[in-house]
Amino acid sequence: MTSPAFDFDSVSLEWLRAKPGAKWRRTPGALAAWVADMDFAPPPVVVDALQRAATGGDLGYPDWRHITGGSPATDAFVERCARRYGWHIDEADTMELNDVVQGIQIVLHLCTQPGDRVVVHTPAYPPFLHSVHDSGREVLAVPAARSADSPTGWAFDHDALDAQLNSTPAKVLLLCHPHNPTGHVFSEAELRSLAAIAERHRLLIISDEIHADLTYAPAVHLPIALFAPQRTVTIHAASKAFNLAGLRYAIMHIGAAEVRSAIAQVPGHLFGAANLMGAVAAEAAWREGDEWLAAVLAHLDRQRTLLTSLLAEHMPSVGYSPPAATYLAWLDCRSLSWGDDPSVQFLQRGVRLSEGPNFGDEGNGCARLNFATSSALLREMVVRMGTPAG
Repeated sequence: MTSPAFDFDSVSLEWLRAKPGAKWRRTPGALAAWVADMDFAPPPVVVDALQRAATGGDLGYPDWRHITGGSPATDAFVERCARRYGWHIDEADTMELNDVVQGIQIVLHLCTQPGDRVVVHTPAYPPFLHSVHDSGREVLAVPAARSADSPTGWAFDHDALDAQLNSTPAKVLLLCHPHNPTGHVFSEAELRSLAAIAERHRLLIISDEIHADLTYAPAVHLPIALFAPQRTVTIHAASKAFNLAGLRYAIMHIGAAEVRSAIAQVPGHLFGAANLMGAVAAEAAWREGDEWLAAVLAHLDRQRTLLTSLLAEHMPSVGYSPPAATYLAWLDCRSLSWGDDPSVQFLQRGVRLSEGPNFGDEGNGCARLNFATSSALLREMVVRMGTPAG
């Protein structure tokens, strides 16, 4: 059951619709299940930390010179990686960012050239595709396939990728781990295979692990840097697991010497600096937020299971595998014959989902649903989705 201190099932629709953020303001007449924000208030420990910072009377330049890598959040991040993932890193190899995509674009810009290929597991988080295409690089896709033999319901053919790279070389493996939008958690065997492929084909690995803390048992998140430490740049943030995206804070660990060297040659102010409040929030979340995280993860676990039964009742022809991580459900709606973008039909029925085609060609006929809400609202969403507009 949900901790009485964190009642995620008492979300008020009126409160949600009064919020100023993009999720609920973009389509005011619909139930919002698209952008990856949760419908919950942030952890109280984070709110308390932000209030202390705001009322402390000093929002000027922070004095973080005693910390090698940046703000106090870097200390918390390094300690959390060791404690939670058995991943021991040097604070001096970290770099603070505004968000994960900024880190991806920095590395692509500095370490690849226009025309270079970037390996991406597809369907893919849309900013991955935009980051590659808008910089003049090319996507080398590794398509997801449904698999009854996989504990996550999904599989990727890495043997085929290995063979393809012999004739179609690439420079970078851009990994979303856990994977958005399928919720696939790459196993140790998969990660070792990818690390070996990266070594054989001299790929730089950029690993977005922003959803790592949202992994459901028995799946376990393992950073790919454990298996390819000299080839990997890993990017994290507290924003997804603790619902803090608007505070614009992320952190990048740079294991690859070539990337450290390239960044060192760029004037530091070009990348900006960490936001004071974002760093305060991230530190509080990583040091004091585990009780809240455990409670929200338990709620989300029930939500992904509830979605299974709701779809079976109201939209049985829609394909769905409960994600092994994240609070995002990838819905295969091709049997409905609603064209490439079924989210159009769902919006007409009063529910806003993320548009499948935005995730690449493999997203045609699909849509992504965010179930980080109350069970009552999730139920109402699926009922509406299964009821023709009239």
